Amino acid sequence: MMKYLIVVCMASLIFATSCDKEKNTENNMELQPPKADKIAKNLEMHDDVRVDEYYWLNQKDDPEVIDYLERENDYYAKMTADTDEFKEALFEELKGRIKEDDESVPYLYNGYYYITRYEKGKNYPVYTRKKGNLDAEEEVLFNVNEMAEGYAFYNLRGINISPDNKWAAFGVDTLSRRKYNIHIKNLETGEVLDEVIPLTTGTSTWANDNKTLFYTHKDEQTLRSSKIYRHVRGTDIENDVLIFSEDDETFGTYVYKTKSKKYLVIGSYSTLTSEFQILKADDPEGQFKVFQPRVRGLEYNISHFGDHFYILTNKDGASNFKLMKTSENTTEQENWEEVIAHRDDVLLEDVETFRDFLVISERSNGLNKIKISRWDESTDPYYLPFDNETYTAYTMQNMEFDSEVLRYGYNSLTTPASVIDFNMNTRDKEIKKEVEVLGGKFDKNNYESKRVWATGEDGTKIPISMVYRKGMEQNGDNPLLLYGYGSYGSTIDPYFSSQRLTLLDRGFIFAIAHVRGSEYLGRQWYEDGKLLKKMNTFTDFVDATKYLISEKYTSTEHMYASGGSAGGLLMGAILNISPEFYNGVVAAVPFVDVVTTMLDDSIPLTTGEYDEWGNPNKKEYYEYMKSYSPYDNVKKVDYPNIFVTTGYHDSQVQYWEPAKWVAKLREYNTSDNVILFHTNMEAGHGGASGRFEALKELAMDYAFLLSLEGIKE
Repeated sequence: MMKYLIVVCMASLIFATSCDKEKNTENNMELQPPKADKIAKNLEMHDDVRVDEYYWLNQKDDPEVIDYLERENDYYAKMTADTDEFKEALFEELKGRIKEDDESVPYLYNGYYYITRYEKGKNYPVYTRKKGNLDAEEEVLFNVNEMAEGYAFYNLRGINISPDNKWAAFGVDTLSRRKYNIHIKNLETGEVLDEVIPLTTGTSTWANDNKTLFYTHKDEQTLRSSKIYRHVRGTDIENDVLIFSEDDETFGTYVYKTKSKKYLVIGSYSTLTSEFQILKADDPEGQFKVFQPRVRGLEYNISHFGDHFYILTNKDGASNFKLMKTSENTTEQENWEEVIAHRDDVLLEDVETFRDFLVISERSNGLNKIKISRWDESTDPYYLPFDNETYTAYTMQNMEFDSEVLRYGYNSLTTPASVIDFNMNTRDKEIKKEVEVLGGKFDKNNYESKRVWATGEDGTKIPISMVYRKGMEQNGDNPLLLYGYGSYGSTIDPYFSSQRLTLLDRGFIFAIAHVRGSEYLGRQWYEDGKLLKKMNTFTDFVDATKYLISEKYTSTEHMYASGGSAGGLLMGAILNISPEFYNGVVAAVPFVDVVTTMLDDSIPLTTGEYDEWGNPNKKEYYEYMKSYSPYDNVKKVDYPNIFVTTGYHDSQVQYWEPAKWVAKLREYNTSDNVILFHTNMEAGHGGASGRFEALKELAMDYAFLLSLEGIKE
């Protein structure tokens, strides 16, 4: 979830009235931020010495560390106390737009319609199904509200129904460390078996015999998905059979079943390379066969149809990917035949197979496209029509192979998400559901969106999607929140958010900078924002900022930036590059101590990310990382107002990265602007569990952001 910044009054902040300013300044002048002890630790590599004076904060569960984090939380609470009522009002506003007794559009799978619904006032979903038709009696599979009672955090994932519809495997995490225990439930009796499988990803796959379960085990320390096991229902977990061990520490592994239900598949993945193994699902005790041995730089994904596999791959330099096929009996790459050729201007993202149709998800000039073709080529291929530049379209739950209906989702910056069933034969579509925005005030005709292009210093055109209320004037007076991510090839598409209305209705412009490091403009857009080209991600964001200011969408007094995780790294980098352009920056669970983390291969995710960031054990990558690592580049400068959040149990970006960063920022900051830090002591990377708890965190953030603009109601 995106985090946004607001900060309460200090001497340099402007509020609605001078009375408010004097009152808040007087109240806060006596408050001093916690001061972390400085204990120098020399970190040596490649004849270079970095001195980390806050390294001691890495000691998780140390009483002094916990005390420091709690003092930070107390400082945050006191500094923002005057917005407590505002936070509560914002929470009620955000909650008031949500249909509390909502439910998903049912989807058909193996004879049952599956539905997820929410009950009024409840935090968690209820998973149900109906046999044969929607008029059948509802069967409650999991009421997560009941299951979560007594837990500060609860996450259920990976519900996997056996082919005979009698058993459900599911994963549960109660610590927010993404260490899931897999349980098995008898859906006829309601009994949950005693056999609990620990330390997994939470997902699993049934063989076709209804008793054999394949699952992925995680490394205890690094949390890398490293092993595939086979479990037979009713037997001791200690007797589970190790099927595959992924011994390359830069790879992870997972297991699933093809949509055709004919094959079990083990996947191995790294940033640049993939490999699959296959086994007929009717033969769970058989030997998996390697589909195509891993070759560094060769990426591919497989889908099964008929007696062929279809392969989405970058083989032979197809950077934007192409589609190939091969017989299920001769799967090595020398047997692959081209189906859809590589195109320099179109990124091939995904394929969906049906009995009569092949559905292709593409991206062209940054925009999603869905292409439909018949296997028998009796009609020409065609694209679903979309008519603007700020939308998101994607295929959804298409579980049934023998269907002529494609289910896809659509939304835009101004249009709530819709679930649409499209008949690929008749080309008729039915909107099954458009998300309701309650509260009585929302009218999508009150908002406008558009895409603009900034020009970077190197001449690169950087796309920016934005949304605002109609009547916005380009006079430099609009507060503007610019969001960015830009890593792993992950693309932030223009999407609708009812929560965002809280900002838009108070005069904010919201914008997404589609910086290099994503795949918004194709695979090369990603390649140009990683490894030794990572700085492009940061300079693109700054150049987008400059453009928005120069075009008078906003000004430096009203410019804000936000990003989380790798987007938090982006925030840290821009703060060191051009802090003068921003009035406030929010960094959520930020990856800011890049060099130290990437040198520690005991930390979760580190080794698997060498192909994204580089391996700092090599001098070239070490020096480049050090040149942009936010923690290593904090300097004496006027930093803007900053709000940083983290989760104590975060397994992806450890809490100590932002904790150390904030301590150093405060030490070096030469402005009077406030730097606030809050740790959710019960949550991990994704924040609080439960839909309403998450809204409370968002309301807290919005209250701060709006306060910087002098908005108190």
